[in-house]
Amino acid sequence: MEMSKHQLTATITGGVYLVLDPSRSQDILLDKLVMALKGGLQVIQLWNNWDQGTDKILLINKISSLCKPLGIPLLINQDWTLLQQTTALDGVHFDMIPVDLESIKSAVGRPFITGITCSGNLDTVVWANENRLDYISFCSMFPSPSASTCDIVMPETVRNARVITAMPIFVSGGITPNNTKQLKMEIPFDGVAVISGVMSAEHPDEKVLQYHQALNF
Repeated sequence: MEMSKHQLTATITGGVYLVLDPSRSQDILLDKLVMALKGGLQVIQLWNNWDQGTDKILLINKISSLCKPLGIPLLINQDWTLLQQTTALDGVHFDMIPVDLESIKSAVGRPFITGITCSGNLDTVVWANENRLDYISFCSMFPSPSASTCDIVMPETVRNARVITAMPIFVSGGITPNNTKQLKMEIPFDGVAVISGVMSAEHPDEKVLQYHQALNF
């Protein structure tokens, strides 16, 4: 375990939030990530979807070496215990409310970013606000193979969430540059969380730029 001191300097305000699937070929994953970074990412998350035998810390360190020089926070999905093993991670994204967040903070022993998927549950938004998380994410706004476990979120839910909290709101699930622009006219949010929308593109950098244009039209 790394013992060096770590101060949390990265913050999350919105933009393009890229979720990486570590079960993909690492060479392809890293090559696509290098291209996507050229388009300007704001957050990177490693999905908790590992092939058996994967050296998790090695892959985390490889990804960190690409995003840290750019000041981009790297989060882990669900498995917060990895924060105890490497300071290459800046935080954790929860899929549901953890049993005891204060115990997790104590166990990690350093500042870290926290976010959570709210699905359509405003109680989760209230919890996130009361516990001062750094952002929330809604999944799924549209049908999507990579978000198949999420219920479809109604636009009114996101509008109600903005009344509850001022923290950054991300939307995910079937998000494209085209429907991002349409959603911005209907509901308040600060960024988009994407997987295949970027990583399946032939030119990930160009796709990231399209998302930025849709967010800032």
